[in-house]
Amino acid sequence: MDLLIYTISYFATIIFGHLFVRLLLHRHRRDFRGGLKGAGTIIGILERIFVLTFVLLGEYTALVLIFTAKSIARFEELKDREFAEYYLIGTLLSILFAMLIGILASQYLK
Repeated sequence: MDLLIYTISYFATIIFGHLFVRLLLHRHRRDFRGGLKGAGTIIGILERIFVLTFVLLGEYTALVLIFTAKSIARFEELKDREFAEYYLIGTLLSILFAMLIGILASQYLK
């Protein structure tokens, strides 16, 4: 039963998390030039996998690593207020979704 909960949690986090973030960011979408095509999607998926894993392990403080890594990679771009807001909304939505799935899964696993 635990394996099923883990599987559903990761599936929901990867697939539905992506759709959730895209849907809510859609109206704020801008054409931010640069970077690899599709990299934002892959980064978002990896971000949610890490968040879910940290929540399931009870390592909430490790979530700081995600913000740190993303902020270092985007440091120069964050000087553009519009991009910074878009980036922050996307990151917070992504982390929130994965945390909620992780908290729900943790409750079922108890």
